[in-house]
Amino acid sequence: MNQTTAIALTVLLTIAVISFLINLYNKLVMMKFNAEKAYSNIDVVLKQRADEIPNLVRVAQHFMNYEKEILTHLTELRASYNSASGSNHKAGLANETSRALKSFFAVSENYPELKSNTNFLELQKRISELENRIADRREFFNDSVNLYNIGIHEFPNVIFAKMFGYKDKTLLEISNSEKQYHEIQF
Repeated sequence: MNQTTAIALTVLLTIAVISFLINLYNKLVMMKFNAEKAYSNIDVVLKQRADEIPNLVRVAQHFMNYEKEILTHLTELRASYNSASGSNHKAGLANETSRALKSFFAVSENYPELKSNTNFLELQKRISELENRIADRREFFNDSVNLYNIGIHEFPNVIFAKMFGYKDKTLLEISNSEKQYHEIQF
């Protein structure tokens, strides 16, 4: 083998290795940002829901003078969510808000005037739609995080992921206490 061929093979091999490393790095970056985007999409809908709660509370207060505890709790949860930082803390508050809204809608059944109020029905419909969007986006987020976590643990990605400081991301899970049914008290 002559010297020109050896140099050409070395250059080609170097280009192939550098190209492989660039593609690997870009794949890791894409997976990381895809998972972060998926959580941001959830956060947007959770914020929309938090913004709808004061309207719901105002309409309901007019009819539900005796249910102030539920309305106060919803307002406190909204304020806590708006000032919360960190995806795990926000997810916990979002789950608690979902439970409080379910209780609120169940209690509203005792108020025929409220149930027939157009503003209340529109807000209830809007919040229910947001709850469905939250569930869809949670599923997408968990899929994105799962692909990211698998990607950083595959060989040879695992070597480079550790070098670049990539760490596992946490799936959005519902805790055991959130899975338990809490009977609605009237």
